[in-house]
Amino acid sequence: VPRTFKEIVAVSTVSKKEIGRCFKLILKAHDTSVELITTGDFMSRFCGTLSLSRDVQKAATSIAKKAVDLDIVPGRSPISVAAAAIYMASQASDDKRTQREIADIAGVADVTIRQSYKLMLPRAAELFPQDFKFTTPIENLPQN
Repeated sequence: VPRTFKEIVAVSTVSKKEIGRCFKLILKAHDTSVELITTGDFMSRFCGTLSLSRDVQKAATSIAKKAVDLDIVPGRSPISVAAAAIYMASQASDDKRTQREIADIAGVADVTIRQSYKLMLPRAAELFPQDFKFTTPIENLPQN
């Protein structure tokens, strides 16, 4: 299960800088590399912690992947894109979560979710899976 340096720092007595330094040394010593993290790496953990339905998780995963593939969220971290996708999917369902609730789980600021969400919202119709059952139609989703 992928973990961020921030999550490791939260449960250790070592600084983020020191963890990063050791991480690089381990990679170098073993002559290996790690794959870049993707939005999918966090989706099941975040949705599970938020007690979201499987349908919302599936929609959020699709939204995040399409947003990245269509370059709607350039330069945004996979965690903030995943968080914004979860917010969008939950707001369209009857299983709504606030930006604050998602931000607390994802370890990002709610303004970070808002920024990615605002980039994604104009193209929401392209991002949702075809078979998603909307409780709240796209045109009624929060505007920020």
